[in-house]
Amino acid sequence: MIKQFIKSREALLVLAILILLGLISTRFSGFIAPQNMASVFQDTSILIMLALGQMVVILTRCIDLSVASNLALTGMVVGLINVAAPDLPVPVLLLVAITLGAFLGAINGILVWKVDIPPIVVTLGTLTIYRGIIFLVSNGAWINAHEMSASFKAFPRYELLGLPVLSWMAVVTIILFYLLVVRTPLGRAFYAVGGNPHAAVYTGINVGFTRFMAFVIAGAISGVCGYLWVSRYAVAYVDIAGGFELEVVAACVIGGISIAGGIGTIGGAVLGALFLGIIKNALPVVDISPFWQLAISGSAIIIAVAVNARSERKKGRIILKKAEHAQ
Repeated sequence: MIKQFIKSREALLVLAILILLGLISTRFSGFIAPQNMASVFQDTSILIMLALGQMVVILTRCIDLSVASNLALTGMVVGLINVAAPDLPVPVLLLVAITLGAFLGAINGILVWKVDIPPIVVTLGTLTIYRGIIFLVSNGAWINAHEMSASFKAFPRYELLGLPVLSWMAVVTIILFYLLVVRTPLGRAFYAVGGNPHAAVYTGINVGFTRFMAFVIAGAISGVCGYLWVSRYAVAYVDIAGGFELEVVAACVIGGISIAGGIGTIGGAVLGALFLGIIKNALPVVDISPFWQLAISGSAIIIAVAVNARSERKKGRIILKKAEHAQ
């Protein structure tokens, strides 16, 4: 088990994160203090949650580029509800966020499943449509902190056992997704559909429905993150989380989630998100230009894709060699 972990992508990412933290600490030793690392985890929590939602979509050989727009639309809607009914309990707002997010994800899933449109085309379209709907429902106006209720803004900051609720939400999401992909038939179906959709059909798996469920789950997570984003930053407007979908995909790719589908782990997605989160938090602290933040993130994506492709080719050669020996 230990030997297998040492050879895994997760071990490589852990090593890369430790080296990164070591380099940062030479410039600013306070960065690796426990309190600051907890703050980094809090800052990365939404990215972790969205990366896990994106992971199940990518596992099925699809991609969802509308997650940030889903987040923004859901955040705006729950913000408007809070302004109109400030006494509405937070659990009700969370339920609204999850339901709306899942519905927006279901739209993507239906178009991919029933209309048979390529996922990248569908989600590029809904990315723009959802942003347009935000403008319609808000008339282009912002919702600012003074318009939001105290309980609405306080929920993600409320501390439990030394960590804010936002961090605990990420921890709970990690556990739930682990149970989903490891312990449930649906989780196994994600891998089967991504690995070989034609073979999956012969085992009785409904490929279209499995992909639909992946989009619904990713949408529900985006909905939760919509509320958490707006309540944490105490602002809602048309362009919140603009371009954040690229960071989500990057976290998955860096974490070893294969764009070709069928390969990836919960640990990989979480570590990929943490890698990006550390870069995002560290570079401004050590007074490095934002250009290098983008350059490092982009380089990490290219290297990760190259490593993934090399790993998959190597596995293919191993399978061929075994077949030759069997003959």
